[in-house]
Amino acid sequence: MTAIRGARERARGEITEAIKAEARRQLAEEGAAKLSLRAVARALGMASSALYRYFPSRDDLLTALIIDAYNALGEAAESALGALRGPDAKRPAARWLALCHGVRDWALAHPHEYALIYGSPVPGYRAPSTTTEAAARVGLALIGVVRDAYASGALKEPAEPLPDPVVADALALGAELGVELPAAVLARLIGAWAQLFGLLSFELFGQFNRVVEARTAFFEQAVLELARSVGLHTPR
Repeated sequence: MTAIRGARERARGEITEAIKAEARRQLAEEGAAKLSLRAVARALGMASSALYRYFPSRDDLLTALIIDAYNALGEAAESALGALRGPDAKRPAARWLALCHGVRDWALAHPHEYALIYGSPVPGYRAPSTTTEAAARVGLALIGVVRDAYASGALKEPAEPLPDPVVADALALGAELGVELPAAVLARLIGAWAQLFGLLSFELFGQFNRVVEARTAFFEQAVLELARSVGLHTPR
C-alpha cells in the first residue's frame, strides 16, 4: 500500500507541475488576466473536471504560480549570496551587490513570472496570506546583509533625522520581524527594497528604452547608492 500511495503522490506531483508549466506558457503569451483553467486543460488534453481536482479555481492556480515565482526569486537571491567566496563573502557591500545582481538575473531570465508578482495586479484576484512567506524572502535576505554588517560594526547609521511616522513604521516592522536594527536604518532599508524593484520594473517594462543603454553598469551604480543610503560602506 505504501508503494501504491507513493506512486500516486508522484503522479499527482508530475501532473501538478505540468499544469503549472502550461499555465506559465500561457502567462507569457496572454498575460495573467487571461489565464483560464479551461484553456490549460485543453492544452494538456485533460477534461476541465479533472484539472479542478488539482486547482479548484483560477485563483488557486495563480496563487501556486505566485508562490513558485517568489520562492524562485528568493532562492536566486540567497544562492547569489551563498556563491560568494574569499574576502567578498564577508564584505557587506559585496554581499549586497551580489544579492541584487541575483535578483536582477532572475528577473531578466523570467520576465513574465516577474510581471506576475511585481507587475499590474490581476483583475479580480486577491493574494491570500499564504503568499507572504515566499514574498518576504528577498527582503529578509537584504535585512540579513545589513544586520550582519551592523553586528560586526561595519554599518554607519545614517545621521539625517526622519519624520516620526516613518520611524514608527520602521520600529513596528522591526518588532514584527524580531530584527534589532536602528529605526533610521530600517526605514532606509524599506526604501532601498522598494527602489531595487523599481529599477527592475523600469528595465523590464521598457521605461529605460532610449534612456539607459549601459543597463548592468547603471544597475550596479544604483544599488551601490542604495547600499550607502542604509549605511553600508562601499568603494567609490
